[in-house]
Amino acid sequence: MSATAVAAAPPAAGGGDGGGEAEEEQTAFDVVLTAAGDKKIQVIKVVRAATGLGLKEAKALVDEAPKPVKEGVDKAEADKLKADLEEAGGSVELK
Repeated sequence: MSATAVAAAPPAAGGGDGGGEAEEEQTAFDVVLTAAGDKKIQVIKVVRAATGLGLKEAKALVDEAPKPVKEGVDKAEADKLKADLEEAGGSVELK
C-alpha cells in the first residue's frame, strides 16, 4: 500500500510546470488577518505583541483587515501567530 502511494506521488509532483513544486517547498509564509471578529481589542493586543507596532498602528492594521500582519515568516512562527490571533477572536489566513 505504501509502495503504491510512493509510486503515485512523484508523477503528481512532477506533472506541473514547476509551480506545484514551489508550493510544496514553501518556507516563508504571510500571516494575513482577514477579520478582527467580536474581540477586536484582544486581536489588537496580539498584533502589537507580534509586530512591535504601537497602539495606533496596530489598531489601524486591524481596522483595515484583510491585511498582512507579518510577511515572510517560517511555518512554525506563522502557525503560532495564527493560533494566537484565532484564540483572540480574529480570522486568519496563511499565504
